[in-house]
Amino acid sequence: MRRGRRLAVDVGDARIGVASSDPDGVLATPVETVPGRDVPAAQRRLAALVAEYEPLEVVVGLPRSLKGGEGPAAAKVRAFAEELARNITPVPVRLVDERMSTVTAAQGMRASGVSSKKGRSRIDQAAAVVILQSALETERTSGEAPGHCVEVVV
Repeated sequence: MRRGRRLAVDVGDARIGVASSDPDGVLATPVETVPGRDVPAAQRRLAALVAEYEPLEVVVGLPRSLKGGEGPAAAKVRAFAEELARNITPVPVRLVDERMSTVTAAQGMRASGVSSKKGRSRIDQAAAVVILQSALETERTSGEAPGHCVEVVV
């Protein structure tokens, strides 16, 4: 397992959840929810978080269908991740499968007694935690970085 903090991003149309790991890559915790409608502002805020947290990498959840296919949402996330990679060079951006992350996060929040209305602003952070925890577990078991790296095209 590589040593270093990671950030995870759950990209949505309205909100973007952000989570961080500890430097040992053991535990993911929520950071904040970034408004997502103004994409340039969201990209600036994420770049500021990268500068603040100094992560080894940023993991972005890639939405796929249950069968593994990609639709319009995945294309939007890929474009967002490519722009983020350009904005935070040399920190690598990795795309990881995020199937069921929001569902898992919502179930966990409901189980802990958080209502869906109150939890709306935190669900994206919780989904980012699920994405990051999964990526950390994948690296721990496989010995390799999770997902695949986004190539920076200038």
